[in-house]
Amino acid sequence: MTLSPFESSPLQCAYYDADLCRSCTELAVPYQAQLRAKQLECRLLLSAHPQVEWLPSVPSPQAGFRNKAKMVVSGTHEHPLLGIRNERGIAVDLSDCPLYPPAMQRCFPVLAQLITAARIEPYDVAGRRGELKFVLLTLAEHSGELMVRFVLRSQEPIARIRKHLPELLRSLPELRVVSANLQPEHKAVLEGSEEILLTSQEHVAMRLNGIDLYLRPQSFFQTNSYVAAALYAQVREWTCQTAPHCIWDLYCGVGGFALHVADCARDVVGVESSPEAIASAELSRTGLGLINVRFETGDATEFALRSAHAPDLVIVNPPRRGIGAELCAWLQASTVRTLVYSSCNAETLARDLAAMPRFALRQARVLDMFPHTRHYEVVTLLEDRDQA
Repeated sequence: MTLSPFESSPLQCAYYDADLCRSCTELAVPYQAQLRAKQLECRLLLSAHPQVEWLPSVPSPQAGFRNKAKMVVSGTHEHPLLGIRNERGIAVDLSDCPLYPPAMQRCFPVLAQLITAARIEPYDVAGRRGELKFVLLTLAEHSGELMVRFVLRSQEPIARIRKHLPELLRSLPELRVVSANLQPEHKAVLEGSEEILLTSQEHVAMRLNGIDLYLRPQSFFQTNSYVAAALYAQVREWTCQTAPHCIWDLYCGVGGFALHVADCARDVVGVESSPEAIASAELSRTGLGLINVRFETGDATEFALRSAHAPDLVIVNPPRRGIGAELCAWLQASTVRTLVYSSCNAETLARDLAAMPRFALRQARVLDMFPHTRHYEVVTLLEDRDQA
């Protein structure tokens, strides 16, 4: 009998069973128990808001849910390993990790063949030798299109990658975007600022809820498309119910929230510090033919502080550190009526909400963006106490 992806039976993983990879720290816990633990933790962290209505949590498929892989490259160019270095320093090949869908699993041996053919030596952290640090793979699930990025210490291997690129594209006909990212520093940074495109196509489209969100090589996107679609749909539902005239989407990334709520308001502005993400968002906006949405590259807090007028509704989706004291103070003193706060860290969410007491927390929802770990997303709807 085939189990539903939401069944409570633990996912079987040979890497976990062999104690080679414990990245999925909660894998031994039945899935429904994982979800209940996240719900309980989030409710406790937000217990200062007893009036909140908790909507049903959004579960995730247990396996095959990842749309991107960040593979550490180790071994030698003759025998490259794509996976991780575990806590004991052992290089583990994760080509068969059950979190990756089959369309991604099939790519890893082909990419390893290119590393061998192009004689790209994996980077040796201890010896500070070699070139190839990471292989980053992204899958657009609706179309099957792929993007591959090679994170290199220098440009030295690029000519050899170009030489073998036609064979790679023949072996992976779904591959649309290939790039080299240069990260010359010896420190725990995934990628550098310089990206060299090796294909004519610069993006792949991630379709969520019928909207194409274009990803360029350095654009951030949620790892779990199934749960991301539910997150965007929830924010759209809340936003359209409030009928705002003007919306800000701060920390907008590739514009997912802004594009989903475009028909809810006359004016929508997305703000993001990454120029690559903004380029992706503008490409999506153009493809949708939207004239009431614009995007701006910049810091979210600085954008708010220098704006002459506040919008009716603000959406924030900050990194784990939260939005910070300065933006909290601006929102607390502003005329913003509605705040939608999407958080991947409920601890900083609770801290930020405590700094904005004029907003009442009305509804909240846990979304299991990261199954088999302690991490999750929580999205909240807040309203001005005096105007609600």
